[in-house]
Amino acid sequence: MRDTLTVMKFTALDMIKRKSFIISTIIILSMIVIGFNIPNIIKKFKTENDIILIDKNNILENRINELESKQKIITEEKNIEEIKQEIKDGKIEYGIILEKENNNITFTYILENEMTSGPSEEFISQITNIYKDIQIEKLNISKEERETINPTFDFKIDAVDENITGNPLVMMLSSLVLFYAVYFCAFQVSSSITTEKTSKIIETLVTSTSPTNIIIGKTLGIGIVGLCQLAAIIITAYISATTFIEKELLELALDTSSLTLSLGLITLLYFILGYLTYGLLYALTGSTVSKPEDIQSANQPVVFITMIGFYLAYFSMMNPSSSINKLAALLPISSPFCMPFRIMMHAATTSEILLSLGILVITIIVVANIAIKIYKNAILNYGKANIKDLIKMYKQK
Repeated sequence: MRDTLTVMKFTALDMIKRKSFIISTIIILSMIVIGFNIPNIIKKFKTENDIILIDKNNILENRINELESKQKIITEEKNIEEIKQEIKDGKIEYGIILEKENNNITFTYILENEMTSGPSEEFISQITNIYKDIQIEKLNISKEERETINPTFDFKIDAVDENITGNPLVMMLSSLVLFYAVYFCAFQVSSSITTEKTSKIIETLVTSTSPTNIIIGKTLGIGIVGLCQLAAIIITAYISATTFIEKELLELALDTSSLTLSLGLITLLYFILGYLTYGLLYALTGSTVSKPEDIQSANQPVVFITMIGFYLAYFSMMNPSSSINKLAALLPISSPFCMPFRIMMHAATTSEILLSLGILVITIIVVANIAIKIYKNAILNYGKANIKDLIKMYKQK
């Protein structure tokens, strides 16, 4: 146990001191801060100019002042060429000309170019609603009859399974973060093992402690560093979101009401178990090569398995009642990415959670047994092992 802790400490400190780890962490955290601050940056550089609204046939009957807009609405009579010139000069952002012929109303937008965004749907909806109100008022009918002609539509959702709820955006973002944490931390295990084989450090390690302590210590050491990095990412994202984004907009986009302490703990547990599963697999592939340039090709089978697990969980998440989502929550390659969000949506039963955890633990034990056995026989092998070689190494005493 003491040797395992020693290897774990050595691996964690070695990873933290690496320039690549420090630079990548700084870049990731900086991108998060900048990403959440993009709306404020755009606002500083973007000036909202006035807009021109010309009602040629007075179809709004001088009720333009009822329109609500963040930009000043100008109603001066101008022709299209004059409006275009003012747009070129930067005096206005765009122009709208309303024309009525018989019962057809034409909206003509004058924009800087076809790729420029014009008036919002909400602004156009205000214009059409004012026109409708004017026409209804001319019918000289009662208030009750008006409401019958122009009713308010309310939309409600009545689901077969009312227990399954959740915010899809929160689930997708969380799934991506969890995948990043598991995948990239586990990948570092194979990189660390291969690098030490290249520098001959491994020869000193195997003479000081057992290969079992080495592989477990390395996996745990990198996992702890990865967990700290994940915590830094989450804390930075939370602080940036609450600092740079308006509270109403944040609550609308990210409904965090379903995030609880128990859910956080179960997600942490699945992260640890998922990382151990993939970390041990990457430790196995890392021990089969002796050159850093061979790591990518050696890791391809595990990368393929990881991608299958992630996409199986990710794309089945939109329908948590489906059989494929239930399967993804039980398979050890996808359950770390899937089950926490089935729990978040109240779609997982206690028996499913226990069964999923049990399968993950058994998988870790099996993978660890295979990985350690092959590692013992491959660690001092400086060639590139193929599948036949791995089978021989596993059978070798």
